[in-house]
Amino acid sequence: MDEAQTPTTPTAEPAPARSDVLSRYRQAGRASAAAVDLPESSAVGSPSPGAAFFDVDNTIMRGASLFHVAVGLARRKYFSGREILGFGVKQVKFILSGSEDLEDMASATEAALSFVEGRSVSELQSLGEEIFDDSMVDKLIPGTLALAQAHLDDGEQVWLVTATPVELATVIAQRLGLTGALGTVAEVKNGMYTGHLDGPPLHGLAKAEAIRAIADREGLDLAECSAYSDSSNDIPMLSAVGHPVAVNPDAVLREHARNNGWAIRDFRRREQVKEYALPAATGAGGVLLGLAIGYATARGRRS
Repeated sequence: MDEAQTPTTPTAEPAPARSDVLSRYRQAGRASAAAVDLPESSAVGSPSPGAAFFDVDNTIMRGASLFHVAVGLARRKYFSGREILGFGVKQVKFILSGSEDLEDMASATEAALSFVEGRSVSELQSLGEEIFDDSMVDKLIPGTLALAQAHLDDGEQVWLVTATPVELATVIAQRLGLTGALGTVAEVKNGMYTGHLDGPPLHGLAKAEAIRAIADREGLDLAECSAYSDSSNDIPMLSAVGHPVAVNPDAVLREHARNNGWAIRDFRRREQVKEYALPAATGAGGVLLGLAIGYATARGRRS
């Protein structure tokens, strides 16, 4: 009997680990929804039980939003070349590992946030507004904006859902006249960024948890909601709503959408794909890697 029981012992061990991972995704999603500063129910006066949730990078905007913000901050001499190269090295390690592990993603995201450590939230918000007006407006994708506007015209809420820090995502949402934004929550103490995260990054399953949390808060019916994204990482979010749409999809998402009868919208122009492929494909990693390389190249030209 002892020999028959032996093989069953190790098979039960992975369950607690998976449960812990799912718990952390839920934590990230709920933290993002809790960080939204809106009236108790912004759906007052809007009888629609539906809403639309939009990813940002390569869905609403060409390339990675944090890349555009980082370039804008660099132009304003917001941080030093040593800082750029320091967290750029961390990003290289993350990109080369190809990991989707929460710990690795959190480490990489914190490296990306290190450039705001010790800075005030209000300062970054103000700079974010400047940078959006100066250099991000012309990166917006008109076709996707038209989809968002159609939802607004139908009396629905429209939310951005992104791994970008929630304060920067909120700037974009406000500039576009959208309901609000769900983003990664950075740790803040006394109005200043610590350079760390308040929970895991808003990525993958965490996005699905975030829209479930905001739907519960706002009295939305997810079966009546729509979601839009370009990335296969967002399949959980897209699967959580009744009307998923693949926008400018990567190869994996395009195949998944076709196999599941999801709508597909592609607003890319051929010449744009190459220019923005690296920042969008690598997320926060590509953002700071590209910035580090750009800084090093610029120094080489000046010397």
